[in-house]
Amino acid sequence: MVSRSCRCRCSTASSSCWARSSRGGCGGGLPPSPSCAPPRPHRSPSILLGLVVPLSCPAQRWGRVSRAGSWLGASLPPGSGPGRMSPARRCTGMRAAVAASVGLSEGPAGSRNGRLLRPPSPVPAAPGARLLRLPGSGAVQAASPERAGWTEALRAAVAELRAGAVVAVPTDTLYGLACAASCSAALHAVYRLKGRSEAKPLAVCLGRVADVYRYCRVRVPEGLLKDLLPGPVTLVMERSEELNKDLNPFTPLVGIRIPDHAFMQDLAQMFEGPLALTSANLSSQASSLNVEEFQDLWPQLSLVIDGGQIGDGQSPECRLGSTVVDLSVPGKFGIIRPGCALENTTAILQQKYGLLPSHASYL
Repeated sequence: MVSRSCRCRCSTASSSCWARSSRGGCGGGLPPSPSCAPPRPHRSPSILLGLVVPLSCPAQRWGRVSRAGSWLGASLPPGSGPGRMSPARRCTGMRAAVAASVGLSEGPAGSRNGRLLRPPSPVPAAPGARLLRLPGSGAVQAASPERAGWTEALRAAVAELRAGAVVAVPTDTLYGLACAASCSAALHAVYRLKGRSEAKPLAVCLGRVADVYRYCRVRVPEGLLKDLLPGPVTLVMERSEELNKDLNPFTPLVGIRIPDHAFMQDLAQMFEGPLALTSANLSSQASSLNVEEFQDLWPQLSLVIDGGQIGDGQSPECRLGSTVVDLSVPGKFGIIRPGCALENTTAILQQKYGLLPSHASYL
C-alpha cells in the first residue's frame, strides 16, 4: 500500500550533461488518497525503478520522458502486454528497458535506486550555438552582402564577437578562430580551447588598409601595404597604444591580417574593431581546410561559419597558412614563416621596394 505521504522523486539527466541529475525532484507529489493502491506494472514502468514521474516532471520538458503510453510502447518486450508479464520478466525485461530509456541502470538485484549510465561513445560533436553556411561555396571574392544568408551570417558573427565569444571563420588560407581583440577574457578563451602557449602571439584581423595606421606604427610606403593586403600575408609591425595590452603583452610587435576573403573583410568592417585571429585547430595539429576537420572544437565555440572547402586538401602547401613578414625595421624585412605566398611576397619586397632581408625575431 502506498503511503499518503509518498512524494515523487525524479532522477533524470539532461542530454547535454550526463554527469548531473535532478536532485530536487519535480516538486510535486501524489495527492493523499485512502484508496491509493500500487499501480499495475505494465501501466507505470517507472515504479519498477522506485520512480514516480508525473506529467509535470522537468524530464518531460527535456524530451527524455513523454507520456506514459509512449513509454509503454517503447519499453515492453515483443508479445507482452496487460496480464502477460510475469514477475521474472518484469524485472529482467521491463526494468532494463525503462531504465535505459531514461539513462539509468537497474542497479543491484532487488535495488529500487537507479544510477546514471555513461552516454554511448563516441558522442557526435555539435557546435555550442549553431552552424551557419555561407551562400554558394563561400569561395574567395565569390560572395556579396546581397546574397541570401550573407547578412544573417555577418550579423550573427558580430553579435557573438561583441558578446565576448569565440567564432570559427573561413579565411583565404585556412579556417580560423576569431574573437574581439579588446576582450581579455575572449583572448584567454582562445588560448585555452586551442591548448596554445600564451607565449605565442595572436594576429590581428582588420577590414581595410587604412585601419593599419590606427593600430600600428607603419614604416613602409602605403603602396607596399596595398600590394600585399588584402592577401595571404601577415605583416608584423610595431603596435600602437590602441591595442589591448592583454593582446600579446610579451612583445611590442603585432601581426596584421586582411584576408583576401569577402566575408572576413565584411565582418571586420561591420565589427568596427580589431579581431584577434588564429588557426582553427588544436595546437600542434594540422590546420583545417573545412569545418569538419576541427569538429572537436565545436562544443567550445558559439558560432561556426561554414564557407566550404578552402583550397586543395590534397596539397600540403594549402595548410601552410599565411606568409609572415617582419616589417618593423625600416628598409628591411624578415621572413618569420614562409607560408603559402613566400615567392610573390619576397619579389614585391625586394624588387619593387628594394627592402633587404634581415633576421626576424617576432616568434
